[in-house]
Amino acid sequence: MVNGLKYVFLGLCVYIFAACEQEGLDAQTIEIPAGYALSAGTATNFLNSTFAYDTPAGWISGKYDKRFTSGDGLYDDARTSANVAGGGLGPVYAGYSCGSCHRNAGRTKPSVWTPNGNGDYGSGSYGFSSMLVYITRKNGSFFPEYGRVLHDQAIYGVKPEGKLKVTYTYQKFMFPDGEAYELCKPMYTITDWYAKEIKAEDLLCTVRIPLRHVGMGQMMALDPAEIERLALQSNYPEYGISGRCNYVVERGVRCLGISGNKAQHADLTVELGFSSDMGVTNSRYPEEICAGQAQVNQGSLMGLSYAQLDVTTAEMEDVDLYMQSLSVPARRQVHDMQVKRGEQAFYEAKCHLCHVTTLHTKSRGTTLLNGTQLPWLGGQTIHPYSDYLLHDMGSEIMGVGLNDHYVSGLARGNEWRTTPLWGIGLQERVNGHTYFLHDGRARNFIEAIMWHGGEGEASKNIFKKMSKEKRDALVAFLKSL
Repeated sequence: MVNGLKYVFLGLCVYIFAACEQEGLDAQTIEIPAGYALSAGTATNFLNSTFAYDTPAGWISGKYDKRFTSGDGLYDDARTSANVAGGGLGPVYAGYSCGSCHRNAGRTKPSVWTPNGNGDYGSGSYGFSSMLVYITRKNGSFFPEYGRVLHDQAIYGVKPEGKLKVTYTYQKFMFPDGEAYELCKPMYTITDWYAKEIKAEDLLCTVRIPLRHVGMGQMMALDPAEIERLALQSNYPEYGISGRCNYVVERGVRCLGISGNKAQHADLTVELGFSSDMGVTNSRYPEEICAGQAQVNQGSLMGLSYAQLDVTTAEMEDVDLYMQSLSVPARRQVHDMQVKRGEQAFYEAKCHLCHVTTLHTKSRGTTLLNGTQLPWLGGQTIHPYSDYLLHDMGSEIMGVGLNDHYVSGLARGNEWRTTPLWGIGLQERVNGHTYFLHDGRARNFIEAIMWHGGEGEASKNIFKKMSKEKRDALVAFLKSL
């Protein structure tokens, strides 16, 4: 995307929520914190377009503007195989660029959601899914010929490791007032294994659709002590809620996990993404992801040499800078009466106990992967609608539950990090779809709420008993974020 198209209208727009004095609100109102001037402090934008996630913060200028543009290009531009200068793609890979899965820094529409629900890739057996597939043995160990990620794409002359196949089962439900809704459960299998077929009874497979790259810099600048305090304070036995931290080891240091669906990473995984997703070697991951595979060990594959590193540390830091310097869209329609009612319903359903509205960043901001400081991210009051903690989202009962049986750090299969909701209302505008949750099984906001189990069960049940008018208002509020 041309950098000149990216712009930010920064201003001081203070939205005051007078929850107890608005005509038409429910008689019994809940006091909502006032303020919310800027979703992400000085890194807030006021766009309502496809660029809402993909626009630099206002403090990007001078040398940082040049580096931002460099990182943007490295993020978006399709990579080619290693026999082309600047390529490095493959031999096997899951995406051909960061932007291939994170279009406009959002969530590329997964092609397995085809209109007839047959779960193919949308363009034949070698099409692109934009979904990340984790595979392990049932005991959690990896398959030597495959590793932790199934690479379903490959350069010419190399076989993809396998192909994802999805089938769907649908179940209809009723709200107490008679309105129907439907939940769709995906069933994943792997076909076209490049080597020996792995039997279904030996395989654990779990799938992810891309996360929105909204507020990545603010997330990295969060004060760990505040998150840990939330873990100690977020114990609401009357609602069955008790969030906890995930701790991981990064670069030999045990630290708080903050990024990823299960808070399984302490950074933005730029280096890991280049390596595991694209097969691009770098200083942290110098070996090809398919090293040891029989098809690569058979002499010099297609005349390619795998001796050199495909991307430099400086280039990866430019990508890190790009991601952390993206601005966050502001709230919209904040004076709309339906949105105000929906905000009341959000609090009434206790959604805010996990989707915490207000957090703060460290005074010094963040440090990028090669040592560059971003002090502009420091000392900000932000509104991500997340506590970034792990919560039990329920085991499968009556076919409903989000336990994928996949362990990440301390996170069990039924535990997921609270998804930040800022920017979620613009996903359809930015990416053309409303598939939510870790694997996109929820096709709209209603389904996303109704998939909540475990610690989300109480909020789901409160929402379920609301009138249709109030349910619609809560959805309108989510669309305003």
